[in-house]
Amino acid sequence: MNIHEYQAKQILKSYGVAIQEGVVVDDNALTESSVKQLKEDTGTDWVVVKAQIHAGGRGKGGGVKLAKDMDEAKQRVNDILGMQLVTPQTGPEGKKVNKVLIAQDVYYPGASEPKEYYMSVLLDRALGKNVIIYTTEGGMDIEEVAETHPEKIWKEWINPATGLLPFQARKIAFNLGLTGVAMKGMVKFVNALYNAYVDTDSSMFEINPVLKTSDDKIIAVDAKVDLDDNALYRHKDHAALRDESEEDPTEVEAKKFNLNYVNLDGNVGCMVNGAGLAMATMDIIKLSGGEPANFLDVGGTASAETVEAGFRIILKDPNVKAILINIFGGIVRCDRVAQGVVDAYQNIGNIPVPIIVRLQGTNAVEAKKIIDESGLEVRSAILLQEAADAVSEVLA
Repeated sequence: MNIHEYQAKQILKSYGVAIQEGVVVDDNALTESSVKQLKEDTGTDWVVVKAQIHAGGRGKGGGVKLAKDMDEAKQRVNDILGMQLVTPQTGPEGKKVNKVLIAQDVYYPGASEPKEYYMSVLLDRALGKNVIIYTTEGGMDIEEVAETHPEKIWKEWINPATGLLPFQARKIAFNLGLTGVAMKGMVKFVNALYNAYVDTDSSMFEINPVLKTSDDKIIAVDAKVDLDDNALYRHKDHAALRDESEEDPTEVEAKKFNLNYVNLDGNVGCMVNGAGLAMATMDIIKLSGGEPANFLDVGGTASAETVEAGFRIILKDPNVKAILINIFGGIVRCDRVAQGVVDAYQNIGNIPVPIIVRLQGTNAVEAKKIIDESGLEVRSAILLQEAADAVSEVLA
């Protein structure tokens, strides 16, 4: 589950990570009081107005602007709030900005020049260890740095059993070229960041940039956090951080029916039970000359209600030219699923695309009979090859 920058920063702050302070507003009428509050709390002279959407590259799309006085701050908020922000990560359609973060300016003059770094924490699945990825080339796209200057990217692997050891945090600060107060600040920053990542059961924490200010403070200027959906039951307070307006509306609807749904760009909708079977079904669709339009797992206890919900969700995609239902009857009986398909077809009414149903497992023969005798325009199959051939025929 992705969250906004301002939410990620509040999590970081609660673990002792120094952050670029700010105030969130969703109405320009709140700008003046917010700027005054921020200046009073932080002593900042200028402010930065930052669009809050679930995508990176906001500055490139005009979603991050510096304001030197109150009038300029109001103008910046007015320009950004409500805009359709297009970044390299949003696609050409962009995302509407419903909130902005009015943040303190942390690039103030001082004894030394500010310096930007990059740092992220995530799981290295191949090694079964957490890894901290960091570089002196902060403020840039990490993919670009990895491609042009791979030698400038360091990785520090952490054994989950022992956690981040003191020498590892010092090593990171040393590799970044820090000394004195700045080095001590980075060691503290790294420890706090890692603790936040582990304690919140996150999939990723990405700070870009981590800033060494002109007076050697180490702070998080931006933050991107992905919370692991599978661990949300252990963090009840995290549910309030979800912003459904930032998510695919179809995927949001699917969650209401406990369906695992991911929208794709193909032309064949698929409905299955089980993630492994879903991957195999997508492969079959591609081998049959089509492209999967979605990943939709109805789970091991598929019912008439979930099947109907799956139909309605798939049919919202105008690119779908056919639907393949591939169910293995282990926990669930195939004949119950078949009856669910028939009932859903009748409840929805006219379904404008061909439907292929492949049911295998418990009561598969009875299920095929229910489909064949329903009188509906639904093609049944028992073997996977039969389903693949049917997909090829309807797409021809």
